[in-house]
Amino acid sequence: MSERGLAPERGSMPGPQRRPPRTALLAVSHGTSNPEGQRLVAQLVQQVRDAAAKRGLADLVRLGHVDVQQPDVPASLAALSEGMAAVVVPLLLSAGFHVNVDLKRDTAELNRPATISGALGPDDRLVELIIHRLEQAGVDLGRDELIFAAAGSSDSSAVRDCQEMAARIQARLDRPVQDAYLSFAKPSVKTAVAQARTTTQGRVVLISYLLAPGYFQKLLERAGADVVTRSLLPQDSTQAPTELVEIILDRFAAGLAELTPTAHAAR
Repeated sequence: MSERGLAPERGSMPGPQRRPPRTALLAVSHGTSNPEGQRLVAQLVQQVRDAAAKRGLADLVRLGHVDVQQPDVPASLAALSEGMAAVVVPLLLSAGFHVNVDLKRDTAELNRPATISGALGPDDRLVELIIHRLEQAGVDLGRDELIFAAAGSSDSSAVRDCQEMAARIQARLDRPVQDAYLSFAKPSVKTAVAQARTTTQGRVVLISYLLAPGYFQKLLERAGADVVTRSLLPQDSTQAPTELVEIILDRFAAGLAELTPTAHAAR
């Protein structure tokens, strides 16, 4: 069961498959100095570890970071047993600079089979989780103005991923959803909030498209909106949403397919 009792998407329960012997799932977060954010991400990875063990999907699940925290990605990969294959699963909501540049650099020229999976989003299970956050916040979907608020990136592919998520939420709710960003991309969150004030008859709501509490969530809370939804891993929670666990396992399964001898032979 998920956090809100939803079944995972069809195809999200990977079955037995060929894979390289001894494969690690290296979950890579952005990293944060916020202790609660650190705890919540570690808790998520522990739940992934438990679920992977029950299904026989991974020999080892480790947590690494692209920034702020240690161990970083090179140290995490170097700590694996000699010859152990690795699927690097970014715990990032879009495929931006960290996926397209940092992780590609860190996994180049390794003495082990390794691949990088897709980011966590876009994904319809995230849409359902976000709608649950809106319900928890008591949002009036008939009156309130919705702004999809993401961290932002200098990488255009990450912005496209966020725009795709905003479009999916808009389609799911059948009402407008404006995307906005805390850095790099436009419009900025503060600009979007100010513009919404001039048109809405209800409240201005920021939909937090952030994985965990930390610096960016605090920026959203100071951006002048009436309501800010909780991050996908909410403050003080004792269990990560099953939607996130299932997405990570799906990304790992897709990475395993990239590492199979048949997949290499087909290239």
